[in-house]
Amino acid sequence: MMLGRRVTLKNQFKEIAMYRNRMLVSLFGVLAMMLLLIVWVAQLQITQYEKYRTESDNNRIRVLPIAPTRGLIYDRNGILLAENRSVYSIELIPEQIKDMEKAVAELSELIVIDEDDRERFFKEVKRTRERFKKIPLKSRLTEAQVARFAVNRHRFPGVSVEARLVRFYPYGEILSHALGYVGRINDRELVTIDQENYRATRHIGKVGIEKYYETILHGKIGTQRVETDVQGRVLKVLEQEDPVAGSDLYLELDLGLQLAAYKALEGQRGSVIALDPHTGGVLALVSTPGYDPNLFVTGISNKDYKKLLNPDRPLFNRALRGQYSPGSTIKPHLAWLGLESKTISPSYAINDLGVYQMPIEEDRRFRDWKRRGHGSQIDFRRAIIESCDTFFYDLAYKMGIDKISDTMQQFGFGEFTNIDMGEEVPGLMPSREWKQRERRVRWFPGETVITGIGQGYWLSTPLQLANSAAAIASDGIRYDLKMVGAIANQNSKITIDPVLAQKQVDIGNGQNFKRIQNAMKEVNHNKFIGTARSAFQGANYLSAGKTGTVQLFGLGEDEEYEAENLAERLRDNALYIGYAPFENPTIAVSVVVENAGGGGSNAAPIARKVIDTYLAKLQEGK
Repeated sequence: MMLGRRVTLKNQFKEIAMYRNRMLVSLFGVLAMMLLLIVWVAQLQITQYEKYRTESDNNRIRVLPIAPTRGLIYDRNGILLAENRSVYSIELIPEQIKDMEKAVAELSELIVIDEDDRERFFKEVKRTRERFKKIPLKSRLTEAQVARFAVNRHRFPGVSVEARLVRFYPYGEILSHALGYVGRINDRELVTIDQENYRATRHIGKVGIEKYYETILHGKIGTQRVETDVQGRVLKVLEQEDPVAGSDLYLELDLGLQLAAYKALEGQRGSVIALDPHTGGVLALVSTPGYDPNLFVTGISNKDYKKLLNPDRPLFNRALRGQYSPGSTIKPHLAWLGLESKTISPSYAINDLGVYQMPIEEDRRFRDWKRRGHGSQIDFRRAIIESCDTFFYDLAYKMGIDKISDTMQQFGFGEFTNIDMGEEVPGLMPSREWKQRERRVRWFPGETVITGIGQGYWLSTPLQLANSAAAIASDGIRYDLKMVGAIANQNSKITIDPVLAQKQVDIGNGQNFKRIQNAMKEVNHNKFIGTARSAFQGANYLSAGKTGTVQLFGLGEDEEYEAENLAERLRDNALYIGYAPFENPTIAVSVVVENAGGGGSNAAPIARKVIDTYLAKLQEGK
């Protein structure tokens, strides 16, 4: 035993107090941690509930746009002219594909994908901001291609075959210039359209009726809230707002008449227009050659597009944009002006020796188309029936360009017809002011003389020619032209009423107008001198018309026109305007055939076929 060692005894109360303190500190720590946890959970579940719920929903719930069904286009009899057909396309979601180049290359081993499709696809990928949006790589897949992909689908996450509605034109080239077409939305259009309403739409009207009525045809987008898996596949539809389909259009156009006009003109360059003179409704609108509008719907290839860039210009709408010298088709209009303005009297006549000389320039001679002239006592009636140039040289010189220009605008020359298609050009009705403004030189009397036979600076479209014929048929009343007669949706069908043109023909007491109409009747039915008598021989109805033959280059005073010695595109244009039946007109027409020769022998027979078809259809409908 060590006596010197000190022994310390335990303090039980002190240890209990220390233990209690430690326990309390620990308890408070646990309670504080629990409180913090409760506050954090409350913040997540209550304060920030909406935020995290949205983020969670975004991981499994998406709002998908639903494209509206594009409105259909019918003719006046309810025949479908533009429809929507289901086609298969292979589509990719950029967000779900790691290597896009590789995916496209592997798909090319299964399905032939040409370079045009590749370029278009990758351009769309770069442009699209919505990474979950499906982008088409190739459209119009065959059943064999769809089956081939289905077998290999497991190799291509983010790739699917979708059925889409696309525009289809069953009558192709026949209605190409009348309807226009839709095509893929490009960068320029993307800036101007309502992007929200076009989120699910890849196509838009490009030209013609499809473009002019785009807003009405397109409809309103719908939405769909869906639940998806981690790969973006739709598991369940949670909520849906249906799209509003586009409205349908009912045209004034008669398909049977359109087919007849196209067949009559087929193989030639030109245009045929048929109008209802009492409404301005367009019964037929043909421009040849045409093109297949279906090529443009899902994207035309460079190869196909280059085929359309040929000298015949199939993409050029001659009906709206072709500008031609009206030639002798305007002689009735000028004869009426001469009578109405008392520049000439009904009995005024000339002796036609085949040439005309202005009093102030006796050394300048203007030749008649008939080298030896039309003989003596050529009054306005015979001048129209035989198409005497010399009479109208003389008449134009007497009236002057100011009177001619001002009055011809009443017939619609130099004016828009306001047809509901867009892209129309106004032609050119020359005037003294126009030449000074555009050419910086004064007007010469010789230019007035050639204006008298519809040549020189005077240019008109086939639409204007038909509209001027309709104005004569309806005793001077002229309407804005219209393609669409009614607009229909699920609830109603609204008819579009005729609209009077801004400028009307003031025919006075109508006596001189009747004289002109009767002379035009004899153009078609005078058995001996009517320039269109051969074309209308044997017709079981009476009609009125005027032929025109337009020379495209100048001949020397002693030169003869010989078509067989000229290049085909230097030959005369053939024209015709007219209406029928004579007493109660229901159709007015214009025909322009490029480089075809005489209007009486080449344009009038086409008009006869169109008029025969239409009147026969009316007779059948009675």
